[in-house]
Amino acid sequence: MGMTFKIGSHLVGAGERPFVVAEMSGNHNGDLDRALSIVDAVAASGAHALKLQTYRPDTITIDVDTPDFRISGGHELWGGQNLYRLYEKAHTPYEWHRPIFERARSLGLTVFSSPFDASAVELLEELDAPAYKIASSELVDLPLIRLVAATGKPMVISTGMATLAEIDAAVRTARDGGAGGIILLACTASYPAPPADSNLRRIPVLADAFGVPVGLSDHTPGIGVPVASVALGACFIEKHVTLDRADGGVDSDFSLNPTELAALVVESERAYAALGGTAVGPTPAEQEGLRFRRSLYVVADVRAGDEVTVHNVRSIRPAGGLPPVEIDRVLGRRFTADLARGTALSWDLI
Repeated sequence: MGMTFKIGSHLVGAGERPFVVAEMSGNHNGDLDRALSIVDAVAASGAHALKLQTYRPDTITIDVDTPDFRISGGHELWGGQNLYRLYEKAHTPYEWHRPIFERARSLGLTVFSSPFDASAVELLEELDAPAYKIASSELVDLPLIRLVAATGKPMVISTGMATLAEIDAAVRTARDGGAGGIILLACTASYPAPPADSNLRRIPVLADAFGVPVGLSDHTPGIGVPVASVALGACFIEKHVTLDRADGGVDSDFSLNPTELAALVVESERAYAALGGTAVGPTPAEQEGLRFRRSLYVVADVRAGDEVTVHNVRSIRPAGGLPPVEIDRVLGRRFTADLARGTALSWDLI
């Protein structure tokens, strides 16, 4: 299976520039106009793709309010909340998908989604989604992975919480099922996630272990962690995005605003460009700089026969004279000619 493949018009994979994906999630706050404004902001930021999550409360859980169906009280953002109610608030209605997809495409954005059941895959196939994301919690739902792989589209699989064995089972299922490319995302499935839990050093480990490109699904504040991930080989960066964190919303605490998203696009590209090669030595851009290395120059007018002293020969910029290391060998000798201040010192002059 190749290490690069197309998602929409973008080549994504190992060695390619980072593909920046903005996740809308529930940040539309239940308002289609706000959802469309987020699409506009993502397009204006220069991000490459918009991602949705395609589920209804009934396709992802059931309406039961026992302790099993509540998030534990200690959770920083959603402590004590009932799952069904949370998903009611956060979901993107199926009927919004077409207008969101159309708005994104009209602005040149690639747009795809995370499906959570067969009805979602059916909807996204109707909308001709170019790729599918498997969310971290769904990595263990191998029948869902098999269903998505059967579309033949590229699959992006988030690995939050997963062991190597679980990731292996998911990757095998996707490969055997006919996925048109697989990319794994390193992910810490806590919301928001502390940078210290990001463990970015696992990115090359996952790439080596599974022979697939690896990216990052990031829930830390800011852009430092995803930019750093590029240096470790991340070729796909996913961040939640909102219009303004102050507006609240289920995911707003760990979402970027449009200005930060634009900065992520620029800085991740810059990090990628900075990787370069492993050669040690002057680059073409440094050629002019080489002229201004230090060397030995005559720094006062002298007459033939004068003694070379620290007052008339010094190591200064530019290059052109004897190397600075020769100073001890030239001091105390005599000049062979009258020399003007600013003459590069050479062996024939002493």
